[in-house]
Amino acid sequence: MRPASHALIVIDVQNDFCPGGALAVPGGDQIVSGINALMGDFAAVIVTQDWHPVGHSSFASQHQGLDPFGVTRMPYGPQVLWPDHCVQGTAGAAFHKDLNADRADLIIRKGMNPGIDSYSAFFENDHTTPTGLEGYLRTRGIDTLTMVGLATDFCVNFSATDAAKLGFAVTVDQSLCRAIDLDGSLAAAQGGMVDAGVTLA
Repeated sequence: MRPASHALIVIDVQNDFCPGGALAVPGGDQIVSGINALMGDFAAVIVTQDWHPVGHSSFASQHQGLDPFGVTRMPYGPQVLWPDHCVQGTAGAAFHKDLNADRADLIIRKGMNPGIDSYSAFFENDHTTPTGLEGYLRTRGIDTLTMVGLATDFCVNFSATDAAKLGFAVTVDQSLCRAIDLDGSLAAAQGGMVDAGVTLA
């Protein structure tokens, strides 16, 4: 068992990010059993859940003439446009059926604001609006994080980088992550995480 100051953060292991889902990450379902096994090593387990309202501004369907995986400009900066995914209350937004989500001490839902996307477990994409996760971890005396989940180059990357910037010691277990790898996004994310002080294991 890891020390009580060490938490496992499980990022977005949801049906829409697994094979057959609206925004499937290749091999996304292959990490579930390993994540479940790893949970036993941690006193604290936090699970995040992408949780978009219908018609979220990050959906390509809301931008006439623009296609999924293109980039548009939002007031907070560049935004990749996605297929509609992880819509609140749908089967796609549910956790993968084999994920031991009952083990979670806390579930952080993100992406609920219709006008701004949220990749990170800590902040919306304006990099200013907090989710509340930092405060939860601080009050529990947690200063060290291991991150796993989907997708390496987006939500795991942003979560890990933000956590490192906030002063947490962060490790990303790449064997229990899978990536979208959109136009070289995986290599860019790996480089950015290392530069931020994240350990890639």
